[in-house]
Amino acid sequence: MGSISTTTAPLFEPLRLGALALEHRIVLAPLTRMRATKEADGVFVPNDLNVEYYSQRATKGGLLLTEATPISRHAAGYPGVPGIFTPSQIAGWKKVTDAVHAKGGFILCQLWHVGRATVPAFIEGRQPLSSSDIPITGKALSGSEYADSPPRAMTVEEIGETVQEYAAAAKRAIEAGFDGVEIHGANGYLLDQFLHDNVNTRTDKYGGSIENRSRIVLDVLKATSQAIGSDRVGIRLSPYNYYQDTRDSNPNANWLTLCQLISGLPAESRPAYVHMVEPRFDEVLDERAKLDSLATDKPSLDVFRPVLKKADVAFLAAGNYNSENAGPKLVGSGADAVVFGRLFIANPDLPRRLLEGLPLNAYDRTTFYGADPPSKGYVDYPFYD
Repeated sequence: MGSISTTTAPLFEPLRLGALALEHRIVLAPLTRMRATKEADGVFVPNDLNVEYYSQRATKGGLLLTEATPISRHAAGYPGVPGIFTPSQIAGWKKVTDAVHAKGGFILCQLWHVGRATVPAFIEGRQPLSSSDIPITGKALSGSEYADSPPRAMTVEEIGETVQEYAAAAKRAIEAGFDGVEIHGANGYLLDQFLHDNVNTRTDKYGGSIENRSRIVLDVLKATSQAIGSDRVGIRLSPYNYYQDTRDSNPNANWLTLCQLISGLPAESRPAYVHMVEPRFDEVLDERAKLDSLATDKPSLDVFRPVLKKADVAFLAAGNYNSENAGPKLVGSGADAVVFGRLFIANPDLPRRLLEGLPLNAYDRTTFYGADPPSKGYVDYPFYD
């Protein structure tokens, strides 16, 4: 066994994250893997493979974030993704949470509404909903063009109903044994469609200023906190993400205002943490191209943590982290924990490998979103022997 290096040592300091007492700061990212079992159209249920996958990555005092999990039948946009809106899904997730807890780990359910990132074929023929009526460019997984079924701007009443769906889903997550929830407010999905000013063209109280565009996010935080306790709620944001046609005019200033609004919430509504994606990460562009595209904006997550820290809101950072840059991110004002995606996919024992300086498995990108058989690239990556 190798000795821990000074580079990775900060990853193995304990952390109090709301209601959770973490023993290390290596977090599994929410990763859509599309391996759940189809029960009915639009209803996918966690199965034994899902149990094995999360159990493999569970460690004593470690935190796992689930794949994005639809809060309702009409919140989904992808096949093979387990939801949290039926009794069978709750029962399936309970097997997952029991397996994680048996290893001393913690697990949060990431609550998801895709908004305009779906087509009627996936949501019982309904028209997708969004902040406005602007469709995504390109094709959905059904093969149809998003522009052929553009979204409808949500009414204020529908926004209120959706906020309550988040709260109800949070309660179901606790019923399923989760230690809490993470609100998905990133990557061009529903809440992010309100935040980005190139998507949100509303003129009512949910549009216009960043304060108005943030309103639905704050409403969801308040409702879910009331449902299960703010110390069991976190939120993921991606100010610099270009995915699904999101491109804000001033992400530095606008997400700083959002963080100030989050910090200004009363304690009973203030989340335990904010989880953000580094500007260098993008689903389409490589790191150099992404940073070049943002060069004039001087993007950095470093501006957000101080305002959150004043309100005792922890900060989690994700995006292209590895054994060399993760530990240093925790030193000073960088972050409180680091969230790993692709490396955690390929290395189910990632915390041990980082602790002991062991070599890492390479990931197979072709198996990220499903494979044949489903176990391939999912539960067959080797542990270090």
